[in-house]
Amino acid sequence: MENWLLLVISGLIAGILAGLLGIGGGTVLVPILLAFGYTPLQAVATSSLAIVITATSGTIQNWRMGYIDFKKVIFLALPAAVTAYFSAGIAKFIPPRNQLVAFGILLLFTIYLVELRKKLSKKQEAENEQNQQDRESKIGSIIAPIVTGGLAGMLAGIFGVGGGVIMVPLQMLLLAEPIKKAIQTSLGVIVISSISSASRHAIEGNILLAQGLILGFGGLLGAQLSTRFLPKLPDQIVSLTFRVGLAILAAYIFWKAYNL
Repeated sequence: MENWLLLVISGLIAGILAGLLGIGGGTVLVPILLAFGYTPLQAVATSSLAIVITATSGTIQNWRMGYIDFKKVIFLALPAAVTAYFSAGIAKFIPPRNQLVAFGILLLFTIYLVELRKKLSKKQEAENEQNQQDRESKIGSIIAPIVTGGLAGMLAGIFGVGGGVIMVPLQMLLLAEPIKKAIQTSLGVIVISSISSASRHAIEGNILLAQGLILGFGGLLGAQLSTRFLPKLPDQIVSLTFRVGLAILAAYIFWKAYNL
């Protein structure tokens, strides 16, 4: 009973972070499931199931509040769904330690992408507005959404995350989206990518159904809370929380890999 209660609380925390940061919650759920003693593959697969529930909850709330652009979501979700499905099939071939180390490196690289976007934003302020719009329209035409969505889906399948850890900064970097809009769009895309990866993991028999549903229920509640508060928070606070949270999680993942 104590374990089930901890799972609900863990899902609640993941859901709050999902709504605030647009990361699906897998960056929290995978380490938590590892702490419970499950294998990296089980943690990845079960996390993908919980994320389906969490991301759907947060996206519905964002839609009710008028913050979802479904055209942007679809453009990113289509390549994400394809890469998520096929990547989930190769996750079982990756050694557990290698999987954890790669996950930690991914989190650190994501922090770098956010910092890079901040530098680019300052540079853009000094340029002519029309030239900036022309450049952004070319960058964000067709290739950028495919690259962004495809990478997010690949990460969803292999690492059990929603893909927001890479999708949020790439939207900022390649599509010139402000961080709040990137988070809201990311959560919508995660619904599709997580369904795709969870279905493949279910076929492979990797998902712990009861644990995934309990985590998802907690995440549902957390996402409802956090999506209501996101529009009220300053961009600087959201960005700082995003980077600090990823740094802490990366340190934990490297520690887990070292002790395998």
